[in-house]
Amino acid sequence: MTDSKSSRLDDLVARSRQDQAERERGYREQALKMYPWVCGRCGREFTRANLRELTVHHRDHNHDNNPSDGSNWELLCLYCHDNEHQRYTDATPGTGGSAAGPSATHNPFAGLADLLNRDDHSK
Repeated sequence: MTDSKSSRLDDLVARSRQDQAERERGYREQALKMYPWVCGRCGREFTRANLRELTVHHRDHNHDNNPSDGSNWELLCLYCHDNEHQRYTDATPGTGGSAAGPSATHNPFAGLADLLNRDDHSK
């Protein structure tokens, strides 16, 4: 990649990250004004001293869905927020996990039909 293309790509990535950070600040500030500073899962309370550990979770997992009434947001501590996203990933098909856990690969009855159809099974 040439230097000018690399530079343009770096600028685009930096601008994209800055735009995302600005959007997040906007809805986070709104949510913190709207809701009590308490984790919606574990009930941990927050003060200004530890408020950075309280995050805004999007209920539908769409970070672009930010209605002004806050209906798609809930405040979660860092730990509960991580747990929520892990549960969502585990339950989403095609992401490597499932709600029931990993799927089995061994079939204990794979050769059963052959065994039952053998001529000497009547002995």
